[in-house]
Amino acid sequence: MTMKQRKSYEGIAVAVPVTVPYQRYSIHGAHWFIGQALQALVQASGIAKEQIDGLTISSFSMAPDTAVGVTQHLGLSPRWLDHIPTGGASGVMALRRAARAVQAGDAEIVACIGADTNHVDSFRQTLGSFSDFARDATYPYGAGGPNSMFAFITAHYMQSYGAKREDFGRIAVDQRSNALKNPNALMKKPLSLDEYLAAKAISDPIHLFDCVMPCAGADAFLVMSEAKARELGLKHVLLRGAIERHNAFAADPVMLRGGWRVDRDELYAQAGVTPADIDFVQTYDDYPVIVMMQFEDLGFCEKGEGASFVRSHTMTHDGSFPNNTSGGQLSVGQAGAAGGFLGLVEAIRQLTDAAEARAVPDAQLGLVAGFGMVTYDRCLCTGAVILGRSV
Repeated sequence: MTMKQRKSYEGIAVAVPVTVPYQRYSIHGAHWFIGQALQALVQASGIAKEQIDGLTISSFSMAPDTAVGVTQHLGLSPRWLDHIPTGGASGVMALRRAARAVQAGDAEIVACIGADTNHVDSFRQTLGSFSDFARDATYPYGAGGPNSMFAFITAHYMQSYGAKREDFGRIAVDQRSNALKNPNALMKKPLSLDEYLAAKAISDPIHLFDCVMPCAGADAFLVMSEAKARELGLKHVLLRGAIERHNAFAADPVMLRGGWRVDRDELYAQAGVTPADIDFVQTYDDYPVIVMMQFEDLGFCEKGEGASFVRSHTMTHDGSFPNNTSGGQLSVGQAGAAGGFLGLVEAIRQLTDAAEARAVPDAQLGLVAGFGMVTYDRCLCTGAVILGRSV
């Protein structure tokens, strides 16, 4: 099937962005946060729980249950169900698949929820069972966990393209500036470039402020037809395009590019726009090097030009290239299947005039990217969506 033959996402609305406030640690289980998110969706939308006939769940901490167990806990009876454990790619993939379910008539209103708890010891337990590949490749060397993996990827990128720590620091500093205007952000103190550079090393060249902070919390939204959103009187945005890709560029010895590069032309063609038309970007930001890769692979600059791109732009909500206007995971926190829903709820807020002090002036189009499932030398899942303001 060619790109021209693929069905567009015309007529799909995304509405009711909700956030269950993030906590560094919690004694509640993931099911509690999922339930809080569902309750917030029902209260904010004014619809009955029984009207939700589709459900996607993304979580790393709800074992031994999957999404079907949640239906019993929450008293739901959906006719369409999906469990999407693709980490930071989960949010955009949940939206894409929910949109197709609505278009096919398999569901009328789909709740998409990303939620996790974070007990004091839960992160270590998660690492121990994350993937066979990560365990076998790193644990024999005493370097288990994402910090060392991304140090490897970051060092390779720096050696390949000449990026400096200061370049990654610009991303982190501008995101912190955005976060100071977001009441949901866990990081409440300003961050200067000097403070970024002086921070303690974690796994060279990764330092403290390069590392995302796992936490507990949830984000969620509803997917339905545009006609249904208008009927219900809900503020909404329109899905203009969506892509996903898994295990792209498998022959690359170490990751320098992601699957966005394979499908980005189709993404912009679906939306009928170019990168220059995008008013803000919500990149997936577990580490700054991945943000820089997305700037390149999504077509905002050429491969290897990420460092010069960030030197020439201000990435605050009111800057020349607004990125992660919520503050991103690096300053808000990483909750819910490795934070894959944060960029989506923020984009919906930006395009429905609910971003308050961090609003991007006159924003009409936003791009949200997802990225997840790091193994050792790469991540396997990528996706992106373009959202547009409803007229």
